[in-house]
Amino acid sequence: MSLSFRKATPADASSILALVRSAYRGDSSRTGWTTEADLVADDRIDTAGVIAKISEPRGAIILAFAKDSDSGEGQGQGEGGEGTLISCCEVLCRSDDVSYFGLFAVDPTKQAGGIGRKVLQHAEAFAKAEFGARMMEMWVIWTREELIAWYIRRGYRKTSKTSPFPYAQLVNGKALRDDLYFITLEKDL
Repeated sequence: MSLSFRKATPADASSILALVRSAYRGDSSRTGWTTEADLVADDRIDTAGVIAKISEPRGAIILAFAKDSDSGEGQGQGEGGEGTLISCCEVLCRSDDVSYFGLFAVDPTKQAGGIGRKVLQHAEAFAKAEFGARMMEMWVIWTREELIAWYIRRGYRKTSKTSPFPYAQLVNGKALRDDLYFITLEKDL
């Protein structure tokens, strides 16, 4: 499947929101393998949160579009005939040489087909080119063993760093477990 990429604008917020929620929350997320529906029952992010990430001067939400002939149904049409929004991610410059990767979503009906790998590679190249990053890091919920293994196969390694789960910042819902936290994965670029 061929993909095209661009940075998100505030006009993309509703499409991003729909994509992220479909990949991580509710019954639609169970179609793919990235669901967190058994861990958290909330909206994951709201429109204001998406717009804040889009507007972050030292970051970007990157959108990936599939040509309509490749994509089938998806989350929404891009600007100017870009095709269908099929994936997104956030890249944030954390320091002079470290970027953060997050808000990663692939349409759950299209997962396990190589799209995620392509988007991750694009995000790594973007971090190097835009921010001079020499390392990419991310946070993953510690219980997500299959997701951690997927990142390890792509060159990431577990670190000893952990971060608390943001129980107080959940959007319109609650966590279904009280033992959640993030582990940090990192990769030299």
